[in-house]
Amino acid sequence: MKRVLIAGESWINITTHIKGFDSFQTTTYKEGIQHIRNAFQLAGYEVTHIPNHLAATEFPDTMEKLEQYDIVALSDIGSNNLLLSQSVFSEGIQKSSKLDLLYEFVTEKGKGLLMIGGYMSFAGYDGKARYGETILQKILPVSVLKYDDRREFPAGCRPLICEGKKEHPVLNGIHEWPVILGYNKTVDDRKDAEVLSTVAGDPFIAVNEAGKGRCAVFTTDCAPHWCTEEFLKWEGYNRLWKNMANWLTHCE
Repeated sequence: MKRVLIAGESWINITTHIKGFDSFQTTTYKEGIQHIRNAFQLAGYEVTHIPNHLAATEFPDTMEKLEQYDIVALSDIGSNNLLLSQSVFSEGIQKSSKLDLLYEFVTEKGKGLLMIGGYMSFAGYDGKARYGETILQKILPVSVLKYDDRREFPAGCRPLICEGKKEHPVLNGIHEWPVILGYNKTVDDRKDAEVLSTVAGDPFIAVNEAGKGRCAVFTTDCAPHWCTEEFLKWEGYNRLWKNMANWLTHCE
């Protein structure tokens, strides 16, 4: 059975309750992994999830650990989570770069890399995700902006399949998209890449060959808020992620 590692798709909410002179805080941990995890599992893939707050310690830090997986999906996880660890940040101890490992994972080991949109994907909120400043920019099928790249469409916008791309394996059985509420804006300027679908004129799904492996981007969320309930209930949701996983693992 092929294996998918999904990093990200988690967050912690801190709420301050103010009652006159008195106040206190509560915290809530949440995940948005359930829908895409289920889709990959239904497609026959074994899924491992590493949430954001554990990525610094649990994301594979050697190729021996990383190459146990066939696909790594980065979803709403900023690059600092993979670049920094406590030993690097607090103690100044040299460690191997997990992003360098991911680059080699794709280009030398022939594996798949998928980046999914969100507030901490691509450039992200206030540009804090910063993937355009990392080695992954060399293999992503789109160019990442150097500033806040979020595009919000609270009234909804509908992606379009590019002309002549309906027969691509990633779009097998998909004829039109449900509405989304936003996405990360990226630039279609990579000569070695193929944009399969656009939204508001920007890349929505793009793919490319990178060395021995493959990369793909999906520039909106895989769960709310940008991914609507309509999108989650859409009959093509599970098909999309099956197609994507099969293409990334050369099983199309």
